Amino acid sequence: MDEIKFYRPIITGTPILPGGQAPGRTAEQQESGESFQNVLKRQLQETSGVAFSKHAVKRTIDHQIELDEDSLNRLGEGVKLAEEKNLEDTLILVDRTAFLVNVKNRTVITTVDSSDMKGNVFTNIDGTVIV
Repeated sequence: MDEIKFYRPIITGTPILPGGQAPGRTAEQQESGESFQNVLKRQLQETSGVAFSKHAVKRTIDHQIELDEDSLNRLGEGVKLAEEKNLEDTLILVDRTAFLVNVKNRTVITTVDSSDMKGNVFTNIDGTVIV
C-alpha cells in the first residue's frame, strides 16, 4: 500500500494575520496591493516628470531625504537643462541633495544627502547641473 505523506507547506513573503491582514500594512494598502515604496515612486514620477529607480527610492527612504514639490520641480528643471546639453549620466544638485540621473531614460539612479556627500567621488558622469 502506498504511503501518504503530509508535508508542511512552505510559505514565502509576508505572513497573513488572522483577519487576512499582513502585519505592518493598513487595510487600504492591502486592498490596493501597493507598498509604500511603490506609492512613493509613483508620486515622485508624477511630481517631477522623472522616474526613480528602485535603488533611488530605497536610499531616499533609508536616509530620510525630504523631497518637497519645489525640490522635485527643480530636479525636473535640472533634467531638462541636462537634456538641452545632450548629457547622459548627470549629477543634479538640488539644495543639499545630489541626484545621479540617467537623462536619456529620465530616471534617478541614486540619491545622496549632504551627510553622505563628504568624501564621495562621483564617477562616470558627463556633467553636473546645479538648480
